[in-house]
Amino acid sequence: MSCDYTAMSSDRQSLFDPGDHQHLRFNPLRGSWILVSAHRMKRPWQGQIERPPEENVPRHEPTNPLCPGSRRANGEVNPKYESTFMFDNDYPALQPDAPDPGPGDHPLFQAKAAKGVCKVMCFHPWSDITLPLMQLSEIKTVIDRWAELIEELGPKYPWVQIFENKGAMMGCSNPHPHCQVWASSFLPNEPDLADGHQRAHWKTHGEVMLVEYARQEAVRKERVVVENEHWLVVVPYWASWPFQTMLLPRRHVLRLSDLTAQEREALASIMKMLLTKYDNLFEVSFPYSMGWHGHWRLFNDPMDCIHPSQITPLPARQFDALLFMSEFGWMCSLVANDIIAPRPVSFILFPVCLSGVVLIMDLQL
Repeated sequence: MSCDYTAMSSDRQSLFDPGDHQHLRFNPLRGSWILVSAHRMKRPWQGQIERPPEENVPRHEPTNPLCPGSRRANGEVNPKYESTFMFDNDYPALQPDAPDPGPGDHPLFQAKAAKGVCKVMCFHPWSDITLPLMQLSEIKTVIDRWAELIEELGPKYPWVQIFENKGAMMGCSNPHPHCQVWASSFLPNEPDLADGHQRAHWKTHGEVMLVEYARQEAVRKERVVVENEHWLVVVPYWASWPFQTMLLPRRHVLRLSDLTAQEREALASIMKMLLTKYDNLFEVSFPYSMGWHGHWRLFNDPMDCIHPSQITPLPARQFDALLFMSEFGWMCSLVANDIIAPRPVSFILFPVCLSGVVLIMDLQL
């Protein structure tokens, strides 16, 4: 007696609903799989609730070390800056002159040198403003400064990481619009993984992975949050966190310093639109971590493409609940996105009001 496995497989696929049935999704940048279990949204929530704190940030607080004219921990006094302001981190995780630990005495106990510099960049002199509330010209100034940093630090260090942790929930200790820049003598794990997989994709398919991905998402329109002539924001097909987004250029660009003036203006515009959507959807000043990944060498290479990623600990189930990785995720290194499928997240974010006024929404999740 024979069995038609092809027909059985086809029948099973016709019954599959990504919103009701758990499944694995492949992350081509990491070469790993994500467990998507959106049906768990139906279970009642009895976990911890975190109410958004009352925000009453003064425009200028003399004791805030990031404000113009304030004294920092090392005794230095900030200039009374009126735009962006950059300084070396007073408590850097990386220093340029750290000694080499030398070879280990056993294969299980190894260490190697880690050198670099850490900088802090203030976006604006006011503490009570955030990127989505800044003028487009001010955001473009931030982008221009990022590009200058890539050119300044790139020849000296293999990797330059620009990142912003916004909000106390994300560990930000100073309520002032700023980011950090870490330039390191080594390639960190995540960029190293992504670099290898993008190279493999190029060799196999002859396509730049993220350019091809942006083109596919632009055609499918399933996970697009916002777009303009030069940029596309999507909820990645392989999203590990609810409301995780990826910002992609429509052409092949290796690093921020390669962007044209028009592309930088369009980037400022789409960043403002995306962050305004987040604020309005959650009705809070949205907490997030955002980091830029670009090409890690300062010479041309066809495989890589710049892209910032943004994640938040706020789940779709309940906007005042916190999300942490489960024991299964930590122990198995398999991230379980059991909150909401990536496609419906884009449906929630896409129609949200883009004005600076908070939009009250009744979302039945």
